[in-house]
Amino acid sequence: MTRTFASPFRVMPLARLAKGGRWRTEAMRSYGAPVLLWFTRGQGRITLNGKTAGYTAHNCVFIPAGTMHGFEMNNAVAGMIVVFPPGLEQELSLPEEPVHLRLTDAEQHIELNRLIDAIQTELEHGAAASERALISHAGLLSVWLERQIGEDEVETPREDATTRLAAAFAALVEQDFHSAKTVRDYAKALGVTPTHLSRVCNKACGRPASAILADRVHYEARRLLTETHLPVKDIATALGFASPAYFTRAFAQHTGRSPSQFRRRG
Repeated sequence: MTRTFASPFRVMPLARLAKGGRWRTEAMRSYGAPVLLWFTRGQGRITLNGKTAGYTAHNCVFIPAGTMHGFEMNNAVAGMIVVFPPGLEQELSLPEEPVHLRLTDAEQHIELNRLIDAIQTELEHGAAASERALISHAGLLSVWLERQIGEDEVETPREDATTRLAAAFAALVEQDFHSAKTVRDYAKALGVTPTHLSRVCNKACGRPASAILADRVHYEARRLLTETHLPVKDIATALGFASPAYFTRAFAQHTGRSPSQFRRRG
């Protein structure tokens, strides 16, 4: 008899990640675990650490835990997501920085599909020693990633002042989005004016600093509303809003629905 092995590893279609609305993929957010996105069909734009680039079919993107990101995903996009267990980054020798691979060789596609299928099969039919087997398969996937880094297919953002400032802003937002800090506060911490920070963010990812900050805050609000039973007033407090009423107004302006309406409709 087969059984599903209870494991912090997860493999699922990208379509499942998008279930519940575009905010699940497009809004700026991060995960507490490393993830690998494997786009097998379609195209769009993906933002990693404040830098936006295009992706197409046969692109593979590795995103370390705690990296703020978001990507466009319409009905034409298909692929898989692999979620690694948090805390195993060093053991598995996973990359410390985001990696965007543009795989042009059919052998690369076959190899990556095989590695992902092996993890998925172990999750679905795991028996004794499945956890060891999963770590071994994940290790092989990590080796595959390491071998691709440095090849021509790797997307390496140019490290200019704009890229560095946008990435620094994204990192600070990820660290402090639950506080009441404004764009002015972040700009002061980075030693620039709010106007310059917004200009840089617009250049790097096509949206001003205020939109990036609001996106991150309201993604977390929507996540808490759909995935927890926390009262709205507690969510408002957790995200640094001065009052539940202010949170409700801001949330409605951002999403078109009140927090209670959003929670009821999922």
